[in-house]
Amino acid sequence: MEKEFKMEPEKEIFQKRKDLICELIQDELYVPMKEKEMAAFMQVAKEDRRELRRALEELHREGKISVTAKGKYVKPDADLFTGTFISNARGFGFVEVEGRETDLFIPETAVNGAFHHDTVQVKLLAGQKGKRQEAEVVRIIERGMTQVVGTYQKSKNYGFVIPDDAKVGADIFVASERSGGAADGHKVVVELADYGDGRKNPEGKVVEILGHINDPGVDILSIVRSYDMPMEFEEKVLNQAARVASEVSEADMQGREDLRDVQMVTIDGEDAKDLDDAVSMSEEDGEYLLGVHIADVTNYVQENSALDREALKRGTSVYLTDRVIPMLPHKLSNGICSLNEGVDRLALSCIMRINQKGEVTDYRIVESVIRVDRRMSYTSVKKILEDNDGEECRKYEELVPMFQRMEKLAGILRAKRKKRGSIDFDFPETKIILDREGHPLEIKPYERNTATKIIEDFMLLANETVAQHFYWLELPFVYRTHDNPDPEKIQQLGVFIGNFGYGIKTTKEEIHPKEIQKLLGKIEGTPEEALISRLALRSMKQAKYSVDCTGHFGLACRYYCHFTSPIRRYPDLQIHRIIKEQLRGRLREERILHYNGILAQVADRSSKMERRADEAERETDKLKKAEYMEQHIGERFEGVVSGITGWGIYVELPNTVEGLIHVSSLNGDYFYYDEANYEMVGRDTGKKYKLGQRIAVTVEKTDRFTRTVDFAEADGEEE
Repeated sequence: MEKEFKMEPEKEIFQKRKDLICELIQDELYVPMKEKEMAAFMQVAKEDRRELRRALEELHREGKISVTAKGKYVKPDADLFTGTFISNARGFGFVEVEGRETDLFIPETAVNGAFHHDTVQVKLLAGQKGKRQEAEVVRIIERGMTQVVGTYQKSKNYGFVIPDDAKVGADIFVASERSGGAADGHKVVVELADYGDGRKNPEGKVVEILGHINDPGVDILSIVRSYDMPMEFEEKVLNQAARVASEVSEADMQGREDLRDVQMVTIDGEDAKDLDDAVSMSEEDGEYLLGVHIADVTNYVQENSALDREALKRGTSVYLTDRVIPMLPHKLSNGICSLNEGVDRLALSCIMRINQKGEVTDYRIVESVIRVDRRMSYTSVKKILEDNDGEECRKYEELVPMFQRMEKLAGILRAKRKKRGSIDFDFPETKIILDREGHPLEIKPYERNTATKIIEDFMLLANETVAQHFYWLELPFVYRTHDNPDPEKIQQLGVFIGNFGYGIKTTKEEIHPKEIQKLLGKIEGTPEEALISRLALRSMKQAKYSVDCTGHFGLACRYYCHFTSPIRRYPDLQIHRIIKEQLRGRLREERILHYNGILAQVADRSSKMERRADEAERETDKLKKAEYMEQHIGERFEGVVSGITGWGIYVELPNTVEGLIHVSSLNGDYFYYDEANYEMVGRDTGKKYKLGQRIAVTVEKTDRFTRTVDFAEADGEEE
């Protein structure tokens, strides 16, 4: 046996052993059954046979190895897969398998007791070929949900909880003595005691009452709890935050580069409170000297402290329509770690010298102490640069030349990125304005402007510069990666845009980001711009965090990381520690081994928490949009067909609200979905509805529970 297992510290040995077992089994070097067959492998863990057996059992539970009828551990069956079960209210489901491009379909008769989000092992059903393969759940490895959020409905002797998540296909039975005092209409958290099956409902007990369904804020609180997001910080975390100093001490400044005399500003939204990035700009010998200064949060959040463990657990701050769930307590994020105007703050600074072509000719990454001159808003900087507002220019007279230089450099950097093929999806974000009770007053697109683009351009450059620096140092690091799109999805996009007279070039089933960029340039200003842009975005893979620097397709760059927001993103906080240890000469073999041991888990956890936050943000937006449209039942709007499915057409309004016209509500014919051409077609009249087509609709109904809006086609011809 050539492979060798070296003993590692106690915390890492178990995972190391599991990895090695998998590797040996894949190489068909290890199929132990009885003690004599295990003897050859005992060099792996001579003194720890029990732990070895535990590793084998856990790998079997996880579906990573199989056991024969005679008890031998072997490679898993080629038709067996392990993944996450996603249920459907109609009884069937899908299993998402990591590494597979398409999900496995699980018919209702093959679910075999699996519950939404369970980790399951499935076996392909006989005779499966093609893209949409069917499978059967053969084993539930781990339950994915222990609690469900929903609305309590009381009967005489019992109650039911109707889950908020429609994918949980059955109501939860709650015996009256397990209702926890919940009343009809209460939003509750129910703990599952029995997961049920096709014949009986799941059962549980109420463990938390969130409030009545109509109480202010309960609707969004329900979403927060359904995603298992911690709202409050534990006492030990708050106590640790309370002990953090409110001012920078002289001791903390020692050994840092003093940049307090450098003119610099923060530029953020008016309501921002956690200001973690500042920028400075000057010109020297015909080149720009750009400083991106990021709050040194790691000075106050020590590795493996209660604060650090909580930040890793949360992964990111979450920005919902009526609240922010921060990654770190406000004492830090709004206090000593916020780069507030006129006070000393600790930072990590990336200072770059950039020529007139936008090339970084030199750079320094340093620990610094800074003092922000002014706290600027995007609105103010826009007034100065776009509107040439006299009053605003006079108010910030000493800063105007710097803003003008910033605008010029940002333009150069943007042009350089565009030349290499970087894709810029310029979607208007949704701005939902609520009253004090949490009811939506207005929904409107939140457009980017000159000021937002300047900050975006500078942060992108700093992130690239830092990533490239550490890549060539060959040190453990956390990168932000974005893989190339799936060829099949790009092919589908090509068919779709062909309907509009556009095309994209691919080579060997691959596409260069410049082709997407060219497409976005061609559609700019056209009626179909928003639509094609969204479909192009959907054709791409999700960006993620990784210890491997595999490049960023969307930005068309080889090296990228997240360095600029350690207050609200854990990967930034993690790499700040690595940067500081490297700068201080402490990144020796022991620490390199330490980071190699933890960073893959940090990257994976951070990616998952980012996806969770994105989903929660989308769901709260959908909820408030449905509530807002309640006030407009029967009113007429002009929209654009944004999606077509077998059950109807989706229409998006200028305020970003999207609703469905059910196929049965389409006027004047029996309509069917022509999947090949992405069209809804009338059987007798030949009338067609196409993506991007303008159409008049009336608001038919809304449903806050399902967070949906239904439209009907308005009278009169579509445009």
